[in-house]
Amino acid sequence: MLEEQIQHERRPNKFVNWCREWIHQWQLQSMVIPGIIFMVIFNFIPIYGLTLAFKSYSVTSTMADAPWVQFQNFKTIISDKYFWQSVQNTVGISAIKLIIEFFLPIILAILIFELKWTPFKKVVQTITYLPHFLSWIILGGMLITWLSSNGMMNQVLNALGISVHTNYMLDGNKYWWIASLSDVWKEAGWGTILYLATMSKIDPTYYEAAEMDGASKLRQIWSITIPEMTNIISLNLILSVSGLFNSNLDQTLVLMNSQNQPKAEVINSYVYRVGLTQGDFSYATAVGLGVSIISVILLIVTNQITKKLNDNQSVL
Repeated sequence: MLEEQIQHERRPNKFVNWCREWIHQWQLQSMVIPGIIFMVIFNFIPIYGLTLAFKSYSVTSTMADAPWVQFQNFKTIISDKYFWQSVQNTVGISAIKLIIEFFLPIILAILIFELKWTPFKKVVQTITYLPHFLSWIILGGMLITWLSSNGMMNQVLNALGISVHTNYMLDGNKYWWIASLSDVWKEAGWGTILYLATMSKIDPTYYEAAEMDGASKLRQIWSITIPEMTNIISLNLILSVSGLFNSNLDQTLVLMNSQNQPKAEVINSYVYRVGLTQGDFSYATAVGLGVSIISVILLIVTNQITKKLNDNQSVL
């Protein structure tokens, strides 16, 4: 017992070790401080604002003075038909995006990776990346012009002998596809970056051995490329499913109009309209809190599913 006590006293304190390591790497550690301050100010302090979901707040009172109403705001959400309409639109648009935007970057990345002529590969990458760097103000203006009555879409159809003079942006029944496909057009190329980075680390001897065994190109992709990308594919799937209820606010505010609003209103735009336009901050906070909780649940469930598919290895 005496020897164990002496050894325990001789062990360096963890806090002392941490201080020594910090002093030894003070240049690198100091670079992290601005990021920590940013997170504390914009991510942790605003958590206190979640109390508004359980209060009846108005701009004439402070957050501390606002009276508590317990779960009254959540009861109002359940009976609000406009909220459930926004939920339906959000799930519909996000589901289409999930199906198309999840698989398309994988396919596009494989096609780019298989290109052997480097200059052409760079041109393809530049063209596919470019829409990501354009704001929805620009892309939305282009879409509104192209899909107008005299826009490019109708001109192409008229040139093919199909007489059409439809303004697609005023047709709510077509909005889900317009929003989904335009978002895929904007982000599909950018989504290939992680896949291309992963494929660049695959040992080329795998492909050489498979080619010597007579494996076709499709067989090499199926047996080598895709299995080597399993972790990053699983990670993107988890993030995509967890963001099912988080729609693109910028896109919605640009493309939504009075005619397509019943099909274009999503949860984020509904929260924006109710919270900032109508001033009902407590109700908007309750909606945002509920969506965040559901997103966390989806994240956990999807992670557990992918964990079982990856031999109980989590990618998070």
